[in-house]
Amino acid sequence: MIIRPNQHWFLRLFDWRGSVLSKITFRLGLNVLMSIIAIVFYQWYEQFGIHLTVAPFSLLGIAIAIFLGFRNNAGYSRFVEARMLWGTLLIAERTLLRQLQNLLPEEKALHRHIARYLIAFAWSLKHQLRHTDATADLYRILPKPAFAEVNASPMPTNRILLLLGHEIGRLRQAGRLSDITYKMLDNKLDELAHVLGGCERIANTPVPFAYTLILQRTVYLFCSLLPFALVADLHYMTPFVSVFISYTFLSWDSLAEELEDPFGTTANDLPLSAICNGIERSLMEMNDQQPLPALHKPDRHFNLT
Repeated sequence: MIIRPNQHWFLRLFDWRGSVLSKITFRLGLNVLMSIIAIVFYQWYEQFGIHLTVAPFSLLGIAIAIFLGFRNNAGYSRFVEARMLWGTLLIAERTLLRQLQNLLPEEKALHRHIARYLIAFAWSLKHQLRHTDATADLYRILPKPAFAEVNASPMPTNRILLLLGHEIGRLRQAGRLSDITYKMLDNKLDELAHVLGGCERIANTPVPFAYTLILQRTVYLFCSLLPFALVADLHYMTPFVSVFISYTFLSWDSLAEELEDPFGTTANDLPLSAICNGIERSLMEMNDQQPLPALHKPDRHFNLT
């Protein structure tokens, strides 16, 4: 995610990092090429009675803009839901640890033990969603017997949640928690399970391929033929106007692709590593552990991962 300081609106017009311009530069170059072809061969194909007007492109452009708006709304809804799920994860883990500290205030070692499972759950979920190797983080955080079991599991995040439930269950069996207090802690485990399932649903259910394909085909065909409709009126200004119009449509399409997968590592995706770092720092601070891990900050390109 791009985290930029406040800047003047004029300077923001020239920002490169975080925009989708770098992804569509080649496609805009093709549009320039088509514009040049339209200018060079304009008089030639006019002799054959071939003449495209702006009218059909105006109607088609309105339709494309509406459908691109729907697609971007669908992608942004996935982004917002994903962020809400990770916000719920942070709240649930803080609450569970706080409740445990209130119920068993003298059990400092237990607090740290449970916090390690909670921190490992967040990092494991991040790696699962990004399809990266979680071994190093899990080895760093989890107790060694638990690490061996989790690392051998094909679903390590759910296994961590299961082991965390076992730890709470043992407290109940030992009589250190009443039925009411056990249920209170178990409700927070249920919230973590809902977060896990919600993130898996978003990650494993892409926007229907046919919907994306037909929209992209229409956009690319529109941008390819647009110069031939503009050249009669604009002549040598055709590349500039055509590229500007194409930039709008291609940018919307490219941004929608990014928002469809909010757990990735592109400039407009969620900073899952920074969120996990914040969760780890928060839970360790609640246990008065020092030193805290270094706070994740945006890099020199303002990108926070």
